[in-house]
Amino acid sequence: MDTDNARFILDPATPDVHADNVRLREAGALIPVEVEGVRAWAATRYETLAAVLTHPDLSRDISHWDPAARAAAPPDTAVTRLAADTSMLNAEGAKHHRLRAPVSKSFTPRRVQELRPRIAAFAAAQLDRLAAMPPGPVDLRLEYAYPIPRDVISELMGVPESIREELHELTDVAARVGDTPDDVTEARRQLYKLVDEMIELRRATPGEDLITDLIAASEHDGDDRLTRSEVRDTVELLFIAGHVTTVNLITNATRVMLTHPEQLALVRSREMPWSAVVEETMRWDSPIAHFPMRYAVRDLEIDGVRVRKGEAVIGCFASAGRDPDRYGERAQRFDVTEPTPTHLSFGHGPHFCLGAPLARLEGEVALAALFEAFPDIRPADRDDAWRPLGTVLGNSTRTLPVILGRRAG
Repeated sequence: MDTDNARFILDPATPDVHADNVRLREAGALIPVEVEGVRAWAATRYETLAAVLTHPDLSRDISHWDPAARAAAPPDTAVTRLAADTSMLNAEGAKHHRLRAPVSKSFTPRRVQELRPRIAAFAAAQLDRLAAMPPGPVDLRLEYAYPIPRDVISELMGVPESIREELHELTDVAARVGDTPDDVTEARRQLYKLVDEMIELRRATPGEDLITDLIAASEHDGDDRLTRSEVRDTVELLFIAGHVTTVNLITNATRVMLTHPEQLALVRSREMPWSAVVEETMRWDSPIAHFPMRYAVRDLEIDGVRVRKGEAVIGCFASAGRDPDRYGERAQRFDVTEPTPTHLSFGHGPHFCLGAPLARLEGEVALAALFEAFPDIRPADRDDAWRPLGTVLGNSTRTLPVILGRRAG
């Protein structure tokens, strides 16, 4: 790239990702950026991002990244860790299908809907715990938005009871809930070691769960057989990445309801469903800010911009969700009364989020239960209330302090 003078910095410490995104979109649909020391093109608008996500000449396979650019990338950042991930996240073609197939049946809309009673039970248990807390501000991200998807994915995957407490302590840090450090590298290393232990425990005591299914897929003969390392990578992806974005979704949706009382009134009166809140939140305040990366397998052109072979492209999902070219005058406005047009926050094309039906259901159930249980809930008056996550990947706040008020009934 020869556009260094116009290069934008995607800053993990930005206080306002949406203000940054306005400037990104104004600069162009595909613009040069630097993110954690990596130089890339950023797809800032809806149509451009949709094109990037399905372009036949852009691949998630890191082997297509220019070797010099890859060597110059700082090691062990959020971006480079994700780029080096060897799970289905970055696989393409037949390999992607082979890795995705063993788990896809567990995430169909029908199978997910069967989980509704269990999700409701998890939510009810957390609400009971909240009601028993002493009066005063409660961090709803830590105490409610986080434990529900964590417990759901733990049960779905078959995480052994003997290691759940330690696993959850480590994911507290990895998911950035509570007072976590900016550098979560060591916690992630320990978490990955624990994943290995989790697989071996389930190998010795199989059950009716996803980890057992993946182990079985590694022990039969055939072209679709998974290797042991592929089982590990898939378990890591499903457990760690599979619930963190849902934490952001529930946090963001709760915050927007608390700050848009007229919208909350419409849902409480049943004029609008909670599913509309989930979809509008996914568009307006996407749980994902920026997501790496795709690499040009040959020279190509998108929106009049030439991308050379080996160059990287990053997707700006939170920016695309507020693109006025796509959403018109309502782009910057949260409004559940207007049908939400298609958004890209779950991805697009072959890599569309496997867990989208589960995330949607968890969001609906958690939000409905919370606002029914605590009708007087309101934001707490704290200076750190909206402190952002401090990562280029996720879009949410580190804490969500609220005053719960009385419990209904």
